[in-house]
Amino acid sequence: MVTAPPPAAGDTIVAVATAAGRGGVGILRLSGAMAFAVAHALTGAPLPAPRQAALRTFHDADGAALDQGLLLCFRAPASFTGEDVVELQGHGSAAALDALLRAACVHGARVARPGEFSERAFVNGKLDLAQAEAIIDLVDAGSARAAKAAFQSLEGRFSTRITALAEALVAARVFIEGALDFSDQDVDWLADADLHARLAALDEDLQHLSADAQRGRALQQGLTVVLSGAPNVGKSTLLNQLAGVDAAIVTDVPGTTRDLLREHLTLDGLPVTLIDTAGLRDTEDAIEAEGIRRAWAAIEQADLVWFLVDDRQGMSADDAALLTRLGPDRPCWRLANKVDLSGGVVGWRPGGDPPTLGLAAKAGQGVADLVAALHRHAGLNASDEPLFTARTRHIDALRRAAAHLRLARTQLADQAFAELAAEELRLAHDALGEITGRFSQEDLLGRIFAGFCIGK
Repeated sequence: MVTAPPPAAGDTIVAVATAAGRGGVGILRLSGAMAFAVAHALTGAPLPAPRQAALRTFHDADGAALDQGLLLCFRAPASFTGEDVVELQGHGSAAALDALLRAACVHGARVARPGEFSERAFVNGKLDLAQAEAIIDLVDAGSARAAKAAFQSLEGRFSTRITALAEALVAARVFIEGALDFSDQDVDWLADADLHARLAALDEDLQHLSADAQRGRALQQGLTVVLSGAPNVGKSTLLNQLAGVDAAIVTDVPGTTRDLLREHLTLDGLPVTLIDTAGLRDTEDAIEAEGIRRAWAAIEQADLVWFLVDDRQGMSADDAALLTRLGPDRPCWRLANKVDLSGGVVGWRPGGDPPTLGLAAKAGQGVADLVAALHRHAGLNASDEPLFTARTRHIDALRRAAAHLRLARTQLADQAFAELAAEELRLAHDALGEITGRFSQEDLLGRIFAGFCIGK
């Protein structure tokens, strides 16, 4: 089921589990067969009963007293990693923690790789892969809303729904293969209306889960929004208004912005990367031309493009040409800026193609409407409770599972292709298994856990 190799027998790892630098508390964490023996060597005293804290003096590799703090032991399998685990909770001194780390290695432990504690929890069946990823999502959460969603994933809400779908796919596949094995009987099992209804319901459930996962991805990874348009229409002013600081230089001189300027913001709980770009126009200036080339490259990778125009001038022929170049498949909103100078109305304009919002970036008018619309675009409403976090790889796996399920339903309609339908259901099941780690390649697992903190 799990392709990651198990930890070597007797292999005990150690790491500092708290953030680098000064702090009130510093924690050293051990996991493995020798964790208790190493802890005894570091303290020179009997270990407390599992899950009971005891005050102990910690010693360096030479046996000299170094610090004093709490010692906690967790006996396998009732621990985070499923192995014997020990935590030494002392003062947050980087020097003392480093000395304790070196002493632990002298006594038989080795320094853990990034994410190795969570990897062991996964290998030992304490967490599935989606839950393990939720740990780093919780650590990296940029808002309380994202933290709540990550905790829901850690608690298994996402995994539970994946498992239910996977089990239903297996049941449908077993039914189809059983019908093929008994195809010589008079009963046409493959024409069973209940089977087709079950597959249709599965398809619908998978679509709902994909939509929820898209919301979770927005909370976890955020959206990338590119501000584009002709020079001097207020792109940098809008960036500064949303950032709350003068992140971009603003002048009346067209072409002031020549390179990409990225600002990472949290707008009402939604992580957003805003990219201010050079004004899009023909130019003989080599530096400005390079900035424009980079602007188009950023637009290609954006989740959403905000195309700004000066409302006093309206849409020019050049603006229309730029919008045409963006293409119909690129999510884009037109922002009619400077309505305070044009006498225009703040707010969304009916019938706009692309959707058009009147605003005054410098005065902040219409900005709240823009942020609210951004939440709707991400599938989030202020009143929604977070479901779970998700990642791009999860979205891709759900997309592939849905595609295989649709193919299975199509092929099942023609009984000559029923065997292919069963195979498509297997592929859909395997795609879902990638999310929880049931069918994940070892190199994928390595990349995922390498992104964790040391000590996690």
